[in-house]
Amino acid sequence: MDLHTVLARPPRVVIADDDWLNRDLLVTYLGAAGCEVQAFEDGVGALQAIQQSLPDLALLDNHMPEMSGLEVCRTIKGDERTQFIPVVIVTAMDSQQDELHAIEAGADDFIPKPFNSVILLTRVRSLLRIKHLHDELERRNALLNQVLTRYVAQEIADVVLADPERHLKLGGEIREVAILFADLRDFTPFSASHTAPQVVDSLNLIFNELVEIIFENKGTFDKFMGDAIMAFYGAPLRGKDDLERALRSALEMQKRFARLKKDSPNLKPLGLGIGVHYGEVIVGNIGSERMMDYTVIGDTVNVARRLQETARAGETLISEATYQLMPKVRVDAIGEKFLPGRSDPVVVYSLKGMG
Repeated sequence: MDLHTVLARPPRVVIADDDWLNRDLLVTYLGAAGCEVQAFEDGVGALQAIQQSLPDLALLDNHMPEMSGLEVCRTIKGDERTQFIPVVIVTAMDSQQDELHAIEAGADDFIPKPFNSVILLTRVRSLLRIKHLHDELERRNALLNQVLTRYVAQEIADVVLADPERHLKLGGEIREVAILFADLRDFTPFSASHTAPQVVDSLNLIFNELVEIIFENKGTFDKFMGDAIMAFYGAPLRGKDDLERALRSALEMQKRFARLKKDSPNLKPLGLGIGVHYGEVIVGNIGSERMMDYTVIGDTVNVARRLQETARAGETLISEATYQLMPKVRVDAIGEKFLPGRSDPVVVYSLKGMG
Protein backbone atom coordinates (compact mmCIF):
# COMPACT_ATOMS: atom_id res chain seq x y z
CA MET A 1 0.00 0.00 0.00
CA ASP A 2 2.03 2.94 -1.32
CA LEU A 3 1.10 6.19 0.46
CA HIS A 4 3.30 8.17 -1.94
CA THR A 5 0.43 8.27 -4.43
CA VAL A 6 -1.69 10.36 -2.04
CA LEU A 7 0.69 13.33 -2.42
CA ALA A 8 2.96 14.49 -5.22
CA ARG A 9 5.86 13.83 -2.83
CA PRO A 10 6.57 11.33 -0.06
CA PRO A 11 4.25 12.03 2.91
CA ARG A 12 6.10 13.30 5.99
CA VAL A 13 5.07 11.61 9.24
CA VAL A 14 6.18 12.20 12.83
CA ILE A 15 5.96 9.28 15.26
CA ALA A 16 6.23 9.43 19.04
CA ASP A 17 6.28 6.28 21.17
CA ASP A 18 8.43 5.43 24.19
CA ASP A 19 8.33 1.70 23.34
CA TRP A 20 11.18 1.05 20.92
CA LEU A 21 9.50 -2.02 19.42
CA ASN A 22 6.27 -0.18 18.57
CA ARG A 23 8.30 2.73 17.30
CA ASP A 24 10.38 0.49 15.03
CA LEU A 25 7.27 -1.28 13.73
CA LEU A 26 5.62 2.01 12.81
CA VAL A 27 8.80 3.26 11.13
CA THR A 28 9.05 0.01 9.15
CA TYR A 29 5.41 -0.04 8.05
CA LEU A 30 5.25 3.63 7.07
CA GLY A 31 8.69 3.66 5.47
CA ALA A 32 7.80 0.66 3.33
CA ALA A 33 4.60 2.48 2.31
CA GLY A 34 6.58 5.43 0.96
CA CYS A 35 6.63 7.85 3.90
CA GLU A 36 9.46 9.98 5.22
CA VAL A 37 9.39 9.24 8.96
CA GLN A 38 10.78 11.05 11.99
CA ALA A 39 10.57 8.95 15.17
CA PHE A 40 10.84 10.13 18.80
CA GLU A 41 10.67 8.40 22.15
CA ASP A 42 8.95 11.30 23.92
CA GLY A 43 6.30 13.93 23.27
CA VAL A 44 8.58 16.94 23.72
CA GLY A 45 10.89 15.98 20.85
CA ALA A 46 7.95 15.08 18.63
CA LEU A 47 6.22 18.42 19.27
CA GLN A 48 9.36 20.38 18.43
CA ALA A 49 9.74 18.46 15.17
CA ILE A 50 6.08 19.02 14.26
CA GLN A 51 6.33 22.76 14.91
CA GLN A 52 9.51 23.02 12.86
CA SER A 53 8.81 20.74 9.89
CA LEU A 54 4.97 20.88 9.68
CA PRO A 55 4.53 17.21 8.66
CA ASP A 56 1.52 15.71 6.91
CA LEU A 57 0.57 13.47 9.85
CA ALA A 58 1.44 12.70 13.47
CA LEU A 59 1.15 9.27 15.11
CA LEU A 60 1.34 9.65 18.90
CA ASP A 61 1.39 7.18 21.76
CA ASN A 62 -0.72 8.41 24.64
CA HIS A 63 1.45 7.55 27.64
CA MET A 64 4.97 8.96 27.24
CA PRO A 65 7.46 10.61 29.61
CA GLU A 66 7.38 14.38 30.11
CA MET A 67 4.52 14.99 27.68
CA SER A 68 1.69 12.62 26.77
CA GLY A 69 0.30 12.15 23.29
CA LEU A 70 -2.91 13.93 24.29
CA GLU A 71 -0.93 16.95 25.51
CA VAL A 72 1.00 17.05 22.24
CA CYS A 73 -2.29 16.76 20.35
CA ARG A 74 -3.90 19.66 22.24
CA THR A 75 -0.88 21.84 21.55
CA ILE A 76 -0.91 20.98 17.84
CA LYS A 77 -4.62 21.68 17.48
CA GLY A 78 -4.34 24.93 19.41
CA ASP A 79 -1.75 26.39 17.05
CA GLU A 80 -2.91 28.03 13.79
CA ARG A 81 0.19 26.80 12.00
CA THR A 82 -0.35 23.13 12.90
CA GLN A 83 -4.07 22.78 13.68
CA PHE A 84 -4.89 21.00 10.40
CA ILE A 85 -2.15 18.34 10.72
CA PRO A 86 -3.99 15.02 11.24
CA VAL A 87 -3.22 13.39 14.59
CA VAL A 88 -3.68 9.70 15.33
CA ILE A 89 -3.50 8.54 18.94
CA VAL A 90 -2.05 5.02 19.15
CA THR A 91 -2.36 3.49 22.62
CA ALA A 92 -2.64 0.21 24.48
CA MET A 93 -5.73 1.56 26.23
CA ASP A 94 -8.90 0.46 24.49
CA SER A 95 -12.01 1.90 26.06
CA GLN A 96 -14.69 4.37 25.03
CA GLN A 97 -13.44 6.72 27.75
CA ASP A 98 -9.92 6.70 26.28
CA GLU A 99 -11.32 7.29 22.81
CA LEU A 100 -13.45 10.14 24.14
CA HIS A 101 -10.38 11.77 25.73
CA ALA A 102 -8.53 11.50 22.39
CA ILE A 103 -11.41 13.12 20.49
CA GLU A 104 -11.70 15.88 23.10
CA ALA A 105 -7.99 16.59 22.66
CA GLY A 106 -8.64 17.10 18.93
CA ALA A 107 -7.35 13.77 17.61
CA ASP A 108 -8.50 12.82 14.13
CA ASP A 109 -8.36 9.07 14.79
CA PHE A 110 -7.75 6.55 17.56
CA ILE A 111 -6.03 3.19 17.04
CA PRO A 112 -5.63 0.69 19.91
CA LYS A 113 -2.59 -1.54 20.34
CA PRO A 114 -1.81 -4.09 19.13
CA PHE A 115 -2.68 -2.63 15.74
CA ASN A 116 -3.26 -4.33 12.41
CA SER A 117 -0.81 -2.92 9.86
CA VAL A 118 -3.33 -2.97 7.01
CA ILE A 119 -5.95 -1.09 9.06
CA LEU A 120 -3.30 1.35 10.29
CA LEU A 121 -2.07 2.16 6.79
CA THR A 122 -5.63 2.43 5.44
CA ARG A 123 -6.53 5.01 8.07
CA VAL A 124 -3.27 6.87 7.51
CA ARG A 125 -3.94 6.94 3.78
CA SER A 126 -7.43 8.35 4.38
CA LEU A 127 -6.14 11.09 6.67
CA LEU A 128 -3.35 11.99 4.24
CA ARG A 129 -5.91 12.34 1.46
CA ILE A 130 -7.98 14.71 3.61
CA LYS A 131 -4.85 16.69 4.49
CA HIS A 132 -3.93 16.89 0.81
CA LEU A 133 -7.39 18.21 -0.09
CA HIS A 134 -7.15 20.79 2.69
CA ASP A 135 -3.71 21.91 1.50
CA GLU A 136 -4.99 22.23 -2.07
CA LEU A 137 -7.91 24.33 -0.85
CA GLU A 138 -5.54 26.56 1.11
CA ARG A 139 -3.34 27.01 -1.95
CA ARG A 140 -6.34 27.93 -4.08
CA ASN A 141 -7.58 30.35 -1.43
CA ALA A 142 -4.13 31.92 -1.23
CA LEU A 143 -4.08 32.31 -5.02
CA LEU A 144 -7.59 33.81 -5.00
CA ASN A 145 -6.54 36.22 -2.27
CA GLN A 146 -3.41 37.14 -4.21
CA VAL A 147 -5.47 37.86 -7.34
CA LEU A 148 -8.10 39.82 -5.41
CA THR A 149 -5.55 41.98 -3.60
CA ARG A 150 -4.26 43.16 -6.98
CA TYR A 151 -7.50 45.14 -7.20
CA VAL A 152 -8.41 46.01 -3.61
CA ALA A 153 -6.69 46.40 -0.26
CA GLN A 154 -6.32 43.34 1.98
CA GLU A 155 -9.07 44.51 4.34
CA ILE A 156 -11.52 44.77 1.45
CA ALA A 157 -10.45 41.39 0.06
CA ASP A 158 -11.21 39.84 3.45
CA VAL A 159 -14.72 41.32 3.36
CA VAL A 160 -15.36 39.98 -0.15
CA LEU A 161 -14.08 36.48 0.67
CA ALA A 162 -16.08 36.38 3.90
CA ASP A 163 -19.34 36.79 1.97
CA PRO A 164 -18.66 35.96 -1.71
CA GLU A 165 -22.32 35.29 -2.53
CA ARG A 166 -23.09 38.90 -1.73
CA HIS A 167 -20.05 40.57 -3.22
CA LEU A 168 -19.43 38.37 -6.28
CA LYS A 169 -22.87 38.42 -7.89
CA LEU A 170 -24.37 40.71 -10.51
CA GLY A 171 -26.24 43.73 -9.24
CA GLY A 172 -25.63 46.87 -7.29
CA GLU A 173 -26.74 49.05 -4.43
CA ILE A 174 -26.96 52.77 -3.76
CA ARG A 175 -23.99 54.09 -1.81
CA GLU A 176 -22.30 57.39 -1.09
CA VAL A 177 -18.66 57.11 -2.08
CA ALA A 178 -15.69 59.27 -2.96
CA ILE A 179 -14.49 58.98 -6.56
CA LEU A 180 -10.93 59.72 -7.62
CA PHE A 181 -9.63 60.10 -11.17
CA ALA A 182 -5.93 60.68 -11.88
CA ASP A 183 -4.65 61.30 -15.40
CA LEU A 184 -1.28 62.10 -16.91
CA ARG A 185 -0.85 65.41 -18.69
CA ASP A 186 1.04 65.74 -22.02
CA PHE A 187 1.13 61.97 -22.39
CA THR A 188 0.30 62.03 -26.13
CA PRO A 189 3.41 63.99 -27.14
CA PHE A 190 5.42 61.94 -24.64
CA SER A 191 4.28 58.73 -26.39
CA ALA A 192 5.12 60.18 -29.80
CA SER A 193 8.69 61.01 -28.76
CA HIS A 194 9.48 57.71 -27.04
CA THR A 195 9.59 54.08 -28.10
CA ALA A 196 6.77 51.74 -27.15
CA PRO A 197 8.91 49.88 -24.55
CA GLN A 198 9.91 53.23 -23.00
CA VAL A 199 6.27 54.31 -22.81
CA VAL A 200 5.21 51.03 -21.20
CA ASP A 201 8.07 51.13 -18.71
CA SER A 202 7.19 54.71 -17.76
CA LEU A 203 3.51 53.88 -17.27
CA ASN A 204 4.34 50.86 -15.15
CA LEU A 205 6.72 52.92 -13.02
CA ILE A 206 4.09 55.60 -12.44
CA PHE A 207 1.12 53.28 -11.95
CA ASN A 208 3.04 51.08 -9.52
CA GLU A 209 3.47 54.10 -7.23
CA LEU A 210 0.00 55.61 -7.64
CA VAL A 211 -1.97 52.38 -7.24
CA GLU A 212 -0.04 51.53 -4.10
CA ILE A 213 -1.25 54.81 -2.61
CA ILE A 214 -4.85 53.76 -3.26
CA PHE A 215 -4.27 50.52 -1.38
CA GLU A 216 -2.42 52.26 1.45
CA ASN A 217 -5.53 54.40 1.97
CA LYS A 218 -7.89 51.41 1.77
CA GLY A 219 -9.41 52.45 -1.50
CA THR A 220 -10.83 50.22 -4.22
CA PHE A 221 -8.94 50.27 -7.50
CA ASP A 222 -11.45 50.34 -10.35
CA LYS A 223 -9.59 50.42 -13.63
CA PHE A 224 -6.84 51.80 -15.85
CA MET A 225 -8.07 53.95 -18.73
CA GLY A 226 -5.08 54.48 -20.98
CA ASP A 227 -2.90 56.84 -18.95
CA ALA A 228 -5.59 57.41 -16.29
CA ILE A 229 -6.58 55.66 -13.06
CA MET A 230 -10.02 55.42 -11.46
CA ALA A 231 -10.58 54.49 -7.81
CA PHE A 232 -13.29 54.86 -5.22
CA TYR A 233 -13.56 54.90 -1.43
CA GLY A 234 -16.56 53.58 0.53
CA ALA A 235 -17.34 50.25 -1.13
CA PRO A 236 -17.40 47.39 -0.55
CA LEU A 237 -16.00 48.50 2.82
CA ARG A 238 -17.63 51.66 4.16
CA GLY A 239 -15.98 53.96 6.71
CA LYS A 240 -16.56 57.35 8.29
CA ASP A 241 -13.39 58.67 6.66
CA ASP A 242 -13.98 57.57 3.05
CA LEU A 243 -13.71 61.08 1.64
CA GLU A 244 -10.73 61.94 3.83
CA ARG A 245 -8.85 58.88 2.57
CA ALA A 246 -9.63 59.81 -1.03
CA LEU A 247 -8.30 63.34 -0.53
CA ARG A 248 -5.19 62.06 1.25
CA SER A 249 -4.62 59.72 -1.69
CA ALA A 250 -4.81 62.61 -4.13
CA LEU A 251 -2.32 64.71 -2.16
CA GLU A 252 0.09 61.80 -1.76
CA MET A 253 -0.18 60.98 -5.49
CA GLN A 254 0.91 64.50 -6.40
CA LYS A 255 3.83 64.36 -3.95
CA ARG A 256 5.00 60.94 -5.06
CA PHE A 257 4.62 61.79 -8.73
CA ALA A 258 6.79 64.90 -8.18
CA ARG A 259 9.46 62.69 -6.57
CA LEU A 260 9.27 60.26 -9.49
CA LYS A 261 9.91 63.09 -11.94
CA LYS A 262 12.86 64.26 -9.86
CA ASP A 263 14.36 60.76 -9.74
CA SER A 264 13.53 59.95 -13.37
CA PRO A 265 14.33 62.89 -15.68
CA ASN A 266 12.67 60.95 -18.51
CA LEU A 267 9.29 61.77 -16.90
CA LYS A 268 9.93 65.52 -16.71
CA PRO A 269 7.53 66.43 -19.58
CA LEU A 270 4.59 64.77 -17.81
CA GLY A 271 2.18 66.19 -15.26
CA LEU A 272 -0.62 64.74 -13.13
CA GLY A 273 -4.16 66.08 -12.92
CA ILE A 274 -6.60 64.70 -10.32
CA GLY A 275 -10.31 65.15 -9.65
CA VAL A 276 -12.20 64.05 -6.51
CA HIS A 277 -15.95 64.18 -5.95
CA TYR A 278 -18.22 62.68 -3.30
CA GLY A 279 -21.82 61.63 -3.76
CA GLU A 280 -24.39 58.94 -4.47
CA VAL A 281 -23.68 56.17 -6.97
CA ILE A 282 -24.76 52.67 -7.86
CA VAL A 283 -21.95 50.33 -6.84
CA GLY A 284 -21.77 46.64 -7.66
CA ASN A 285 -20.88 44.04 -10.25
CA ILE A 286 -21.82 45.09 -13.77
CA GLY A 287 -21.56 42.79 -16.80
CA SER A 288 -22.40 39.11 -17.23
CA GLU A 289 -22.22 36.01 -15.06
CA ARG A 290 -19.01 35.05 -16.85
CA MET A 291 -17.33 38.46 -16.94
CA MET A 292 -18.16 41.24 -14.50
CA ASP A 293 -16.64 44.48 -13.33
CA TYR A 294 -16.98 45.74 -9.76
CA THR A 295 -17.47 49.43 -10.40
CA VAL A 296 -19.50 52.57 -9.69
CA ILE A 297 -22.03 54.27 -11.97
CA GLY A 298 -23.76 57.63 -11.67
CA ASP A 299 -23.43 61.37 -12.06
CA THR A 300 -20.93 61.50 -9.17
CA VAL A 301 -18.51 59.53 -11.35
CA ASN A 302 -19.02 61.90 -14.27
CA VAL A 303 -18.35 64.97 -12.10
CA ALA A 304 -15.14 63.46 -10.69
CA ARG A 305 -13.89 62.67 -14.18
CA ARG A 306 -14.72 66.14 -15.51
CA LEU A 307 -12.90 67.71 -12.56
CA GLN A 308 -9.85 65.64 -13.44
CA GLU A 309 -10.08 66.69 -17.08
CA THR A 310 -10.20 70.35 -16.00
CA ALA A 311 -7.27 70.08 -13.56
CA ARG A 312 -3.91 71.37 -14.72
CA ALA A 313 -0.65 69.47 -14.26
CA GLY A 314 0.10 69.18 -10.54
CA GLU A 315 -3.44 70.21 -9.56
CA THR A 316 -6.19 68.37 -7.68
CA LEU A 317 -9.69 69.77 -8.11
CA ILE A 318 -12.62 69.09 -5.81
CA SER A 319 -16.24 70.20 -6.03
CA GLU A 320 -18.16 72.55 -3.75
CA ALA A 321 -20.18 69.59 -2.42
CA THR A 322 -16.94 67.80 -1.53
CA TYR A 323 -15.45 70.86 0.15
CA GLN A 324 -18.58 71.36 2.30
CA LEU A 325 -18.08 67.85 3.70
CA MET A 326 -14.40 68.53 4.50
CA PRO A 327 -14.23 72.26 5.32
CA LYS A 328 -10.96 71.95 7.25
CA VAL A 329 -8.93 71.08 4.15
CA ARG A 330 -6.71 73.78 2.70
CA VAL A 331 -7.88 74.94 -0.71
CA ASP A 332 -7.65 77.75 -3.22
CA ALA A 333 -11.06 78.88 -4.43
CA ILE A 334 -11.21 78.79 -8.21
CA GLY A 335 -14.87 79.70 -8.65
CA GLU A 336 -17.45 78.47 -11.09
CA LYS A 337 -16.35 76.24 -13.91
CA PHE A 338 -18.31 74.81 -16.81
CA LEU A 339 -17.21 71.19 -16.79
CA PRO A 340 -17.22 69.35 -20.13
CA GLY A 341 -20.61 67.83 -20.89
CA ARG A 342 -22.49 69.77 -18.19
CA SER A 343 -24.83 72.70 -18.77
CA ASP A 344 -24.66 74.18 -15.26
CA PRO A 345 -21.44 75.51 -13.74
CA VAL A 346 -19.79 73.79 -10.75
CA VAL A 347 -17.98 75.67 -7.97
CA VAL A 348 -14.45 74.28 -7.93
CA TYR A 349 -11.59 74.34 -5.42
CA SER A 350 -7.94 73.39 -5.80
CA LEU A 351 -6.88 71.08 -2.98
CA LYS A 352 -3.66 72.14 -1.20
CA GLY A 353 -3.57 70.15 2.04
CA MET A 354 -5.55 68.49 4.81
CA GLY A 355 -5.48 71.44 7.21
